[in-house]
Amino acid sequence: MNVTKQVFEVTGMTCASCASSLETYLTSQKNIFSVSVNYANHSATVEYDASTLSKEQLNDYAKSIGYSLLTETTNTPTAKPYILVLKQKLLFATTFTIPVFCISMFFMGQLPYENILIWALSTPVLVWSGQTFFVNAYKKLKHGITNMDTLVALSTGTAYIYSVIVTLTPTKHDGLHQHVYFESAVVIITLILLGKFLEERAKDKTNSAIQSLMGLQERYVMVIRNGEEMRIDSKEIVIGDLVMVKPGERIPVDGKVKKGESFVNESMITGEPLPVLKEKGTTVFSGTINQKGVLKILVEKPQNQTLLAQIIDLVKQAQNNKPTIQKQVDKIASIFVPSVLVIALATFLIWFFEGPKPSLAPALVSMVTVLIIACPCALGLATPTALMVGIGKAADLGILIKNAEALEIAHKIDVVVVDKTGTITIGKPKVTDVFIDELPDLANIIYSIEQLSEHPLAEAIVAHFKEKSSPQSVEDFISITGKGTSGSVNGTNYYIGNKKLLLDNEIPISAEHTLLFTTLSEEAKTVIWIANNTQTLGVIAISDEIKPSSKEAIATLQQNNIKVIMLTGDNDKSAQSIAHKVGITAYKAEILPHQKGEYIAQLQAQGFKVAMVGDGINDSHALAQADLGIAMGSGTDIAMESAAITLMHSDLNQIAYFFRLSKSTFRTIKQNLFWAFIYNIIGIPIAAGILYPINGFLLNPMIAGAAMALSSVSVVTNSLRLKNTFK
Repeated sequence: MNVTKQVFEVTGMTCASCASSLETYLTSQKNIFSVSVNYANHSATVEYDASTLSKEQLNDYAKSIGYSLLTETTNTPTAKPYILVLKQKLLFATTFTIPVFCISMFFMGQLPYENILIWALSTPVLVWSGQTFFVNAYKKLKHGITNMDTLVALSTGTAYIYSVIVTLTPTKHDGLHQHVYFESAVVIITLILLGKFLEERAKDKTNSAIQSLMGLQERYVMVIRNGEEMRIDSKEIVIGDLVMVKPGERIPVDGKVKKGESFVNESMITGEPLPVLKEKGTTVFSGTINQKGVLKILVEKPQNQTLLAQIIDLVKQAQNNKPTIQKQVDKIASIFVPSVLVIALATFLIWFFEGPKPSLAPALVSMVTVLIIACPCALGLATPTALMVGIGKAADLGILIKNAEALEIAHKIDVVVVDKTGTITIGKPKVTDVFIDELPDLANIIYSIEQLSEHPLAEAIVAHFKEKSSPQSVEDFISITGKGTSGSVNGTNYYIGNKKLLLDNEIPISAEHTLLFTTLSEEAKTVIWIANNTQTLGVIAISDEIKPSSKEAIATLQQNNIKVIMLTGDNDKSAQSIAHKVGITAYKAEILPHQKGEYIAQLQAQGFKVAMVGDGINDSHALAQADLGIAMGSGTDIAMESAAITLMHSDLNQIAYFFRLSKSTFRTIKQNLFWAFIYNIIGIPIAAGILYPINGFLLNPMIAGAAMALSSVSVVTNSLRLKNTFK
């Protein structure tokens, strides 16, 4: 036995229930051990015995119920070509449906050869635009599977065939006017195509998170082999190679610095904004950005085992393992469809054998009335209309929802995990405190010296003093790696940097400034010393400030019985300080990207529904792993693509609002489904003729069509009420 796990690209899935159908069918086949189908990214992970089954045989199984399995050799999503086909079919259907609807509704009985005309206009819609519904329904029916395709094919097909018969034999039977239902058939197909088009458009960028991550992997690199520099494909890198990385370039490997010094932006790994000093012997990671100097790096890991490669694999795994959320309507459809078939058949038989003579016409009309009144239009609109209104309402407030399932998940969330930098805090170093002696031009001197430095902290100081300062002439400027800077202004030497810089130059440190240093350090701020040759002149504190709304937002979530946990790659002291200030009692510091995802998985294993809020590449795995990923709009594209929700205003208050909106939307969905089913529970028996023995009432198919339309209108109206009542 050769047990193999293979990821396939899936084509032919048209609704969320398709994933369940394919998963169930493949799992039932011999020598297939497990199947996980992800409708969101059109993928299927299949574990099977490769010694007895080939990929072609797996594909044949899928084809037998209307799907195809392709070996996943690229990350190109399948949604785009499918959405183009949907768009073409929708436009085609709309072109023919509008005149059919207008003739049927406004010119009924007024045009010569009216039925022939609308028959001719309706046929192309069913034959081409609705072809997929009929083909899929047929293939699934052969294997005893029913879904929304079955309902659509059944209702539209019955309405069409019955209308054709009426058109060819225009008579009355037992006083019942035979009415055609071409308009019902084409309108149903057009509306459902519209819903599918909107759904696919929202999922068009399903795999772009993976694409963005892979874009961080350099295609070509400069290596030094046998003393010669050469440009090679990154796939050709081997352990032991010496790679040269210039300023501004992305580091292509995991390894150690062999020669050179530079500051490297590792925010994609740690989420922290301050670049890190790299010198001989320090470790660097693939995907990070070299900012200042030339680095020569000794390769320690193959390309498929770098930290960036691991993050890519983890995101893929989290996306593929995430279970497909079944729409409530699809769950019930498996019972609803066969039930309607049985009722319709029973109606025909009862009327045919027990009804008044001649019995064929009333039996056929009653059966058709049952099938028309049981049309899935209201059932199909119940969920998407409420979701569309909820998504639109969210967009008005800058909350962008990537997929509709997020609204269904959010109301169940009981734990929110938040990243620190860029989520709770602003994400950019900023001067928060300035304590300097009131000496003439001291602010100008600090500004002038720091303007010559390339250090990120110097940039924050320059930004702080820029508006109120004017440059002065600086002589003998020196940048001392890992310590700070020094320069001479008007014959006096000044030092700006850390405490070690002062100690190395034997500058006395005052007790007053030492106390300030201690106080500011306890607040998890970076402290910069200012001194001349003889004494300290002050200190400047730099920190990543907390967003004004963070504390209020966290308190709101906690008041709604949602636990808030902070994860950060920063040190424990800084994490503790930030957590205390915003009212968070649970946090984890010095945590690596893959550990964030693992921590969320642990919470999920304990039964919690977890939302992850982040803004960096280092959060992408955690965002994908969580039940609900929420990205800050100020963050990276990768974080936003990995998440289901993007907060464009980068305000945590929007999360609490979104959760409230989710609850209201889900409540509306349940109301819609309730009314859709109540309509069927009441309407189907009446259509079948249950009142006929009592008072002689037999529902006209035309009235059944009107009732069907009314049920759809009621569902849409209830969904629109959500927009007007939710504030």
